Amino acid sequence: MELLGARPHFRAELQAKLGQRRFAPEEIEAALDRLAAQGYLDDRATARRFVQARSEGRGEGRHRLRGELLKRGVAPGLADEVLAELLPEDDRAAAAEAAARFLRSGRKSPDALARHLARKGFSRRAIVALLRELPEGPEVDDADLGPDPE
Repeated sequence: MELLGARPHFRAELQAKLGQRRFAPEEIEAALDRLAAQGYLDDRATARRFVQARSEGRGEGRHRLRGELLKRGVAPGLADEVLAELLPEDDRAAAAEAAARFLRSGRKSPDALARHLARKGFSRRAIVALLRELPEGPEVDDADLGPDPE
């Protein structure tokens, strides 16, 4: 409960932390099952809060958020469901907001903008569309980029 009091955790995160504290695996599973049954441990709700906070607060895109969820132990299917529920498939609007913040910082290089948006996890299609809209934007062909990372 002390760990959950600090911030919401995913089941896999709590399992790892309790394992590091040398609790027996069967005790950990029993405790996690009790917490889940009592509503204190809910990966879906935690994933929803995580995606909302990171997409709104840090302006991160679907690909980066999916990777972060998986890294924290969220099942791939659950990660995909939460992302589909909360974020539109077409991420051009969110990428445009992130691009505007980047450009306001004084950096104008289209290459730097493209790298920034890619690090943020936006789709290649959104990045290409934004680069094409820049007055000094390079000529970019979608076909040259290949598929978005999964």
